[in-house]
Amino acid sequence: MAWTQRARDWVDRLHPAGLLYSTYEQRLLAELDRERLPQHVAVLADGNRRWARLNAPGRPLEVGYRAGARKLMDFVGWCDEVGIRVVTLWVLSTENLLRDGAAVGPLLGVIEDLFTDLGATGRWRVRLVGDASLLPEPMQASLRACEAETAGSDGLTVNVAVAYGGRHELRDAVRKLLASEMEKGTALGEIAGSLEIDDIAEHLYTAGQPDPDLIIRTSGEQRLSGFLMWQSAHSEFYFCEALWPDFRRVDFLRALRSYASRERRYGR
Repeated sequence: MAWTQRARDWVDRLHPAGLLYSTYEQRLLAELDRERLPQHVAVLADGNRRWARLNAPGRPLEVGYRAGARKLMDFVGWCDEVGIRVVTLWVLSTENLLRDGAAVGPLLGVIEDLFTDLGATGRWRVRLVGDASLLPEPMQASLRACEAETAGSDGLTVNVAVAYGGRHELRDAVRKLLASEMEKGTALGEIAGSLEIDDIAEHLYTAGQPDPDLIIRTSGEQRLSGFLMWQSAHSEFYFCEALWPDFRRVDFLRALRSYASRERRYGR
């Protein structure tokens, strides 16, 4: 019988090295300043394909996607444990959709399963953040159904960024803004003369949510790649060398410790 990842984790912790790791993890957790933790954490879960090539050579890249999805489930649980209220997971960019269909198809299946698994916990509100029209219609219906089923949850909000691009989002926000004003009969010149920053923010995919306080990116990449371009104006960043499936709870706690030690200046 195959062991679950949770069972393997417990066995690892019983090993002397695992016990040392667990002790260090608990120390980091105890030392966290709970008054200085982020309320919204976003993550670019990068490195699943590279992880698959290193750890499962000759096997489909879907192995890496599945490992990454399991870690995303863990990550949301870690955020919930320390009281973070909003989590945004970027799992598929608009550029990813331009890849060969044979490569994108398995990834879409993994994302749909992840979305369903997040909702099935009954603990979190799960939201689609991105351009759903770019996804296959059956997948759109599945994700929207999960959104509706979890809409009444008062737990942590999980944004799953699917078919997401930062420029794409800003274009859509402006389109929605113009369409809304034109429905009211507002002239274009009047819109141009009265447009304010908050007017655009109200039409973003994340409208009504706080901007991310902390953005984490794994796999050693140190760029945003267009992720939450508007919302990240005053975010703090944490870059980690680990490939996403290898990202550990201790890495997460280190990111929180780093964030808590910073003096946020909000552009000043």
